[in-house]
Amino acid sequence: MLALGEEQCAQIFSMLHEEEIRDISFAMSQLGSIDATLVEQLCGEFAQMMGQSSALLGTLDSTERLLQKTLSRDRATQIMEEIRGPAGRTMWDKLGNVNESLLANYLKNEYPQTIAVVLSKIKPEHSARVLALLPEALASDVVMRILRMESIQKDVLTGIEKTLRAEFMSNLTRSARRDSHELIAEIINNLDRSVEARFMASLESRSRESADRVRSLMFTFEDLGRLSMSAIQTLMRAVDKELLPLALKGASEQVRNTFLSCLSERAGKMMRDDIASLGPVRLRDVDDAQMKIVANAKELAAQGEIEISGRQDEEMVE
Repeated sequence: MLALGEEQCAQIFSMLHEEEIRDISFAMSQLGSIDATLVEQLCGEFAQMMGQSSALLGTLDSTERLLQKTLSRDRATQIMEEIRGPAGRTMWDKLGNVNESLLANYLKNEYPQTIAVVLSKIKPEHSARVLALLPEALASDVVMRILRMESIQKDVLTGIEKTLRAEFMSNLTRSARRDSHELIAEIINNLDRSVEARFMASLESRSRESADRVRSLMFTFEDLGRLSMSAIQTLMRAVDKELLPLALKGASEQVRNTFLSCLSERAGKMMRDDIASLGPVRLRDVDDAQMKIVANAKELAAQGEIEISGRQDEEMVE
């Protein structure tokens, strides 16, 4: 790169990723004085190797075949799972495409200094969402460590990348192989009621079996009524206080009473007054409020703070 000169070097740098530019720049800064004969020899060898290369086409299939011939099956599978994982050229790009709840749930068990390094390497808006999901004391510690952070040693950064790649990204990719019915159920959960009803009617006309399975996997606001009292109380503390009266306004009487029973008598009366004071509300606004609260419940479940998978009315076998 140094031998090419500034203009050509700049053109090549424009095609590289930030991490690659940093690595190459670091190597440049450590070169010192290089003998002209060695530079000429190196450039000659490079030109000769490039001239001998024929056209190649790299695909996932060809890469996987090559890895299986040169590595153990488990190692080849692990590498391909990472490649097929979240999009991005570097580990930090990939982390930037990971759901913040999943990333926060993993990081909360790491050392604060490790979390600080990770959050300093991904985009600020993504870091903010992850930070907001961490326990308050841990988040405060991480913020202070980011503020005091100086340059990160290359071996430390490499070690963190290796750990993330081995422990987090690989497991994430394996867990991402979801049942297609579960995926459709989650998608439909995020539609408003009229669109949801249309999609389910269409699905039912094509495959009654698939429709029944998707319906059984869907988690709606009404399902929150089956949560334990402690889980509902945790959820009520976590949600936007303006959303709850609106969501309960359009809920069934049974679910509304379940939520209100988790409040003190005084707080329950205030909530009833808030619901009554809303007057007529648009169904779309109710749907939106309920979907946001369901999303909050799923985030809390992902963090292990509540349990939403079990049904409270299931029969028990002694």
